[in-house]
Amino acid sequence: MAESRPPWVPPDIDLRTATLARVYDYMLGGAHNFAVDREVADRLERLVPGSIRTAWENRAFLRRAVLYCASLGIDQYLDIGSGIPTGGNVHEVARSVLPTARVVYVDLDPVAVLHSRAILTGDALTGVVQGDLRAPEAILDDPVTRQLIDFERPVAVLLVALLHVIPDSAHPAELLTRLTAGAGPGSHLVISHFGPNYGTPEQVQALVEWSRGTTTPMLARDPAELTALLGDFVPVPPGVVAVHEWKPDPDGPVSDHSGGYAVVARRD
Repeated sequence: MAESRPPWVPPDIDLRTATLARVYDYMLGGAHNFAVDREVADRLERLVPGSIRTAWENRAFLRRAVLYCASLGIDQYLDIGSGIPTGGNVHEVARSVLPTARVVYVDLDPVAVLHSRAILTGDALTGVVQGDLRAPEAILDDPVTRQLIDFERPVAVLLVALLHVIPDSAHPAELLTRLTAGAGPGSHLVISHFGPNYGTPEQVQALVEWSRGTTTPMLARDPAELTALLGDFVPVPPGVVAVHEWKPDPDGPVSDHSGGYAVVARRD
């Protein structure tokens, strides 16, 4: 039996095709996903046990990185590939340190955009843009971005679990250069990325091969390849490390593995 269309889903959304944002939402315990997304997530967990844990590790890294940036006084954030809102969103984390922090959420997925706008209605310090990293100027020129982000001051640009769906043929280093061209000194890049440490070589290859049949094929990049994307941004300590090893919370749960790499880098 075909899944019935929930009342919150726009009529032009295909319930038969999984998207990265909704798969991630399901992995994090969210409710804005469809049967096809749940099937994909469950298949990933069977293919590489620990995949769901990896989603949580990425979310925990996002929190730690935003707290780090906020501790430096950075009060504006451009979160690209922000996904479907769930607990511990960027504006909530940043405002725990800087109550007037501004955040622009950007995603290509219409469901993610729809729910972000619904949740953030009435919040004058946040905005939502439907956009694609492969068109950075459209993101930067959007009226919402222009209203909330002042690139003459330090800004944190977040790309968490996103760049691994941007192939080399799309020139990701060039995209990041264009995206951050106007970002002033003291700005930061926050990145996590699928890597060869996700599992065994056979598991990583199987996941890459499987993803080629989806709308968002993935590729694994190692620390050197990830560093090469940073341009003139310089990694802050501890550099490019496994996601769970980036400034772990001493009071948080102890983890010994995460599938991918993380880095926070600064423009001087």
